[in-house]
Parts: sequence; structure tokens; C-alpha cells
Amino acid sequence: MLSALKRRVQAGADTWLFKKRAHEPGEVLLHRRRVFIVPARAGLTFVALLALLFTGSINYNLGLGFALTFFIGACALVDMVLTTKNLSGLRLAPGRAAPVFAGEEALFELRVSNGTRSDRHALALEFMFPGAGLRPLPHMADVAAGASALVQLAAPTSTRGWMAAPRVRLVTRFPLGLFRAWSYWQPDLRVLVYPFPEDAASAPPLPLAAAGGEGAGTSGHDDFAGIRAYQAGDPMRHLAWRQIARFDPAFGGALVTKHFDGGAASELCLDFAALPTQLDVEARLARLARWVIEAEQRALPYAFRLGALRFDAAVGEAHRAACLRALALYGLAA
Repeated sequence: MLSALKRRVQAGADTWLFKKRAHEPGEVLLHRRRVFIVPARAGLTFVALLALLFTGSINYNLGLGFALTFFIGACALVDMVLTTKNLSGLRLAPGRAAPVFAGEEALFELRVSNGTRSDRHALALEFMFPGAGLRPLPHMADVAAGASALVQLAAPTSTRGWMAAPRVRLVTRFPLGLFRAWSYWQPDLRVLVYPFPEDAASAPPLPLAAAGGEGAGTSGHDDFAGIRAYQAGDPMRHLAWRQIARFDPAFGGALVTKHFDGGAASELCLDFAALPTQLDVEARLARLARWVIEAEQRALPYAFRLGALRFDAAVGEAHRAACLRALALYGLAA
């Protein structure tokens, strides 16, 4: 009950202090008015020790006891100043966030810059998630004087679309751990979440249609069309040994195979409207996501149709990203 009450009080204080603070674009400076400090658990124990020493010095009229009490009390005051200074003056800026699929963890890149002449030690950065169930371990960082540090914080994803970065809390107990100083930052950063692909085992095969209506076409072996990444099942005689010899797989190279055109030309079109109507929207988006991934793995050029959106047949990272982005934002505000 005590911990639940503490979380409730903390959440209420956060809402009251920062209810008017929205996303903060660009770089943010942590000035002294944004840094808060309270005694830590060790600090409360230290106060009890000071009270005990002061009481004993009065009862027994100990001059050295008074000197020791005031000396360690002064050390505690210095620690309070240094703990606050460890956060004050830092500059925070958002970085990048690579797109992920729903259900995966999104990594948000944050930059902490220290333009002062003092090193900053033991900085803990963590996301503040709504509710008390999720409390990941904070990321610890040290920032040298005049330098910056790049920090990546992870946040779980559940639904497709844009996901804004949660509020960031910076905490430090440096140097003695008697006080806990913290500050908040709401970075203006978001990540694109793609729909989670349908399971490969249950998804139907790619909708390949032969040109001219002669049935499903496959890649022939008449004309050399280029080099592509090796896929399980490719015949050994099609391996591009000259290219493989230049890049030894043992040192980070990759197996590649020769790609041929010929036979019945095949057309691959991924059309949202052609999917079974008994599937709901999210299921159809998941199937298209699976097909996009599979077509890219097989290096098959594919056209893409989603509502009024039309992409001509292509293959490559840019085409894949454009298709998945369209799936992520379908029916949502961009």
C-alpha cells in the first residue's frame, strides 16, 4: 500500500508540475528551475545519524562531537549542491528513430550534450510509461566536459501508425547518493510503426500471375539478369563465385547467386482491394506486409495498390519503405 501511495503521489506531482508542457521541439536546456531535488533513502538515514551525533554531543558536552556533526552536515550541503549541478546546464536534443513492426521495441535516439567545463557522471535516463506495471531499467551515461553522449531508450509498440516518444526522466544521485535530483523532458520525436506481418506459415503464397494468362510464371534460365542475395533452395550451379571470392563470407561477406530472366514473364501486384473481403482491415494490412517482405527477400519486383495509392513494380529498400509506410498510415492521419 505504501508503494502504491507513493506512485500515486508521484504521478499527481508530475501532472501538476508539467501539465502545460507539451512536446519541446529542438534542443532543450536544463536550467536550475527545471531540476528538482529531495533526500534519498540514504540521505534520510544520514539525517538520523546527524541528529544522533548532535544529541550525544549536547548530552556529554563533546567539543569534537560538535565539530564532527557540523563537518559532515556541511558535506551533506555540498553534496546537495553538486547533485543539482550534475544535471543543471545539460542540453538535450532528439535524434532518430528507425521504423519497427507492431509488437517490437522502438529505439529512440537521444543526445545529451555537456557544454560546461565539468564532467557529468552517473546520469540515469528512462522513459516514463503510464501505469505502474512497466518500469524498465534506466540507461546510465557519463558525459565529459565539452562532449556529448548518444543514448538509446526502448519503448514497446502495440499498434501501427505514428508513436510519440514517452516523457524522459533524468535522475542522478552523484556524488554521495544522499540526494536524488531529477528533471523531465518531453522530446519532439516519433517513430513509425508498421503493421505486424501475417505469420509466414499461414500466409498464402505471393499472387504471381503470368503475363498473357499462361499461368503462374517463374524465373527462367535463358538471360542473365544480375546478381541477388542467396536464398535457401538456390541451386549451387547458380552461385556467383567471382563475386563471392571478392568478399569472403568468413569476414562478413555474403553469398550471392546469379539471377536469370526467361520463360513466362511473371507479374506481381500486391493489391489491397484483391484480398478476400471476409478479412478485416488489419488482417489484410498484415498480409500485404508479409507479401512485401517476402517479395523483397526473393528480389521479385512488385507493384503495390492501396486505395488511391499506386506504386509501379520495383524492388529495393526505398520501395519497401514506401509500401510499409503506406500500410502503417492507412486510414490514419499522417
